[in-house]
Amino acid sequence: LAVAILAQGISARQSHTLPSAMAMKYLGAYLMAVLGGKESPSAADIKQILEAGGISYEDDMLQKLCERMDGKQAHELISAGFGKFAACGGGGGGGGGGGAAAAGGAAAAGAVEAKEEKKVVEEEE
Repeated sequence: LAVAILAQGISARQSHTLPSAMAMKYLGAYLMAVLGGKESPSAADIKQILEAGGISYEDDMLQKLCERMDGKQAHELISAGFGKFAACGGGGGGGGGGGAAAAGGAAAAGAVEAKEEKKVVEEEE
């Protein structure tokens, strides 16, 4: 999510030269460098992360990313873009699956208890 938000912060006009599928690996590595303590990661920092993962890269793409991020803070771009994603909804859709599974387990346990009661009654007769 943070990578998508950061990608939005670069601006649509600038991102047309950076294919979105390829941009994600560069932005992901950029954010890893930020998480690692680099406030403004260099192309060398991003290269090191990509190479450690065995990921191929293009030097010109790294330079474009660094140029576009120059003077910008990743956390500020994420904060600014987060509101755009909040408008898409979400937040409550994932919880329903967990509740249904728990209810299904309880129903199954109730069925096992009912079978056990039948066996006890049959044995008593």
